[in-house]
Amino acid sequence: MTTRKKSWLIAIPVALAIALIGLYIAGRHLMNRIQPMVREQAIRYLSDHFHADVELASLDIHLPHLSTMGLAFHRQRGSIVQVDGQGLSLRRAGIPIFAANKLHFTVDIASVLEPRKAVDAVSLQGVRITVPPKGEGGRPPESSPDQKDDIKDKKKKEPLNVQLDQVDIRDATLVILPKDKTRQPLFYHIDHLLMTPVGPDAPWNYAADLNIPKPPGHVLSRGRFGPWNADEPGDTFLDGTYKFDHADLSVFNGIAGILSSTGEFKGTLAAIRAKGEADVPDFRLNISGNRVSLKTHYEALIDGTNGNTILEPVHATLGQTNFTTTGAIVKHDNNPMRTISLVVAMPNGYLPDLLRLAMKGAPFMDGRITLNTRIDIPPLTAKVKQKLVLDGTFNLREAKFLRSTVQSQIDGLSRHAQGQPNNQEIDSVASNMKGSFRLENQLMTFRSFSFDVPGAGVALAGNYNLKDDKLDFKGTLMLDARLSQMVTGWKSWALKAVDPIFAKNGAGTFLNILVEGTARKPQMGVEFAHHKFTAPVGKSHSK
Repeated sequence: MTTRKKSWLIAIPVALAIALIGLYIAGRHLMNRIQPMVREQAIRYLSDHFHADVELASLDIHLPHLSTMGLAFHRQRGSIVQVDGQGLSLRRAGIPIFAANKLHFTVDIASVLEPRKAVDAVSLQGVRITVPPKGEGGRPPESSPDQKDDIKDKKKKEPLNVQLDQVDIRDATLVILPKDKTRQPLFYHIDHLLMTPVGPDAPWNYAADLNIPKPPGHVLSRGRFGPWNADEPGDTFLDGTYKFDHADLSVFNGIAGILSSTGEFKGTLAAIRAKGEADVPDFRLNISGNRVSLKTHYEALIDGTNGNTILEPVHATLGQTNFTTTGAIVKHDNNPMRTISLVVAMPNGYLPDLLRLAMKGAPFMDGRITLNTRIDIPPLTAKVKQKLVLDGTFNLREAKFLRSTVQSQIDGLSRHAQGQPNNQEIDSVASNMKGSFRLENQLMTFRSFSFDVPGAGVALAGNYNLKDDKLDFKGTLMLDARLSQMVTGWKSWALKAVDPIFAKNGAGTFLNILVEGTARKPQMGVEFAHHKFTAPVGKSHSK
């Protein structure tokens, strides 16, 4: 072997070793440059985008599929590295608007050195997003002259052009701060949120999977979000559709049932207009325990800053009964609980649906009802029946009592009132009732109450104490027949003498009456010459 060949054999490995060492040194040098550069660009992008002060506890770059020498050999092109960070925090005017325990993303090293940054698959864990009240925490405090000069210098820099592929957020909490500092913030826990950009300055598509604490249930939502309004976060655009399943209403005092709902919404984080459908197949009030199907079609305006909800309107079906509701569910000053204020219009309801909902056992009446009432439920620190306030009117048509003993008495009243006490063909008489009422502190006050069957009419006013089950009514009874026509035999002849005394005001018989006792054992009486005579309703009387 010649000396020349030996020299080449020695020179080639030496050159290769020198080249490898050079590549390694170049790769290490590039890595030392890239890590602080990625950190600086990440902080700068977040600061510019959210107009916030950014803190990042740590940021590490890993090369799981590429050696340090390979990084230099490929001249950075196609060098995808993984970045892990911890302790990310964004503050604006002293308010922590965003925080994440962990973050992870991948980036092409070449893009770090170029104007356009390509960032793939950003993932965040342990996230907390805080939305301050409108006008608070949006704009930073007035800067000093020196600070203003610094701000002008920063604005001269071109904003970073960052292209994000997607953002994957897990275990997040959305906190909406109330304007009133005495009120509790609203918390929404988000299990999983996946966001994908559409284009610059355009809303992002999102898919969210979250749990609602009250009523507890699971929500799936799809829609658009953003772009983020750094000056007024509450004005950030939001829309989408949702599906809400297995919401347990028993967390609210006085009611129970499992709710499912679907719908759509559009607005901002601070004000959302929503519409949709809700279904509670086993809705019930705890005071009765009877299950009645409840379906609703609703439109509502929701204030995201305090949870106040304006219903406009709700079309509902309770069993076979259709009705509409308008009103609001709001919080008042210095009270953490909500007040419910509704107006209900029921043009042609099925009476057993209401009775089944409100009373234990099977319904005792059948018929159709027109109901117009205001419903107010103050903050529920006590049972619903103790807080419920009703004020309205009702009209009950073609009503029949389903308990034979009560209906037989109504039939008997109609026979006597028509002067046909022995006519058994007068049977299953339909009743009509109407009135004006107010319920407050478990006292039902009837400003007016009228009841009529063929041949007779009753007009009453008074109170029913729900807590003590006591009746206290006074009014009049007007019958078509005279007293002597209501009985037979010698009694009829005996009463003819007094017929003129009781025949007045256009009635064959006119009596001042009263109703006392309890709802289970009412007593009806007659007032005559300042004396009263009472007997249990339903007790048989001789003819």
